[in-house]
Amino acid sequence: MILGIGVDVCAIDRIRDACARPGFVDRVFTLAEQRGSEQTLAGRFAAKEALAKALGAPLGLRWSDCEVLSDETGRPSLVVTGTVADRADELGVSRLHVSISHDAGVAVAMVVCEG
Repeated sequence: MILGIGVDVCAIDRIRDACARPGFVDRVFTLAEQRGSEQTLAGRFAAKEALAKALGAPLGLRWSDCEVLSDETGRPSLVVTGTVADRADELGVSRLHVSISHDAGVAVAMVVCEG
């Protein structure tokens, strides 16, 4: 059963500018996530936003409690801990699906929470 769906679009230039601000990268991205191009970071940011929306966007979620990783083929996945895992458990989420794409200066991500 689908428990939540979230979509987010992020301008790659916006993430480039944000990454230049002190503290932004370390506050939003885990060390593993920080490796990658501006397009990759924008896609990961959009995925975190999409997950928050799929979970009902409650206050108190920490950016670093959602990690967006890619396997050797480039397929993205979500690893949740702490505040994000607590919210997912509260809703009965047993599986997360994520898709990320980027083109023409924007990144888009969609997340489906299944339970």
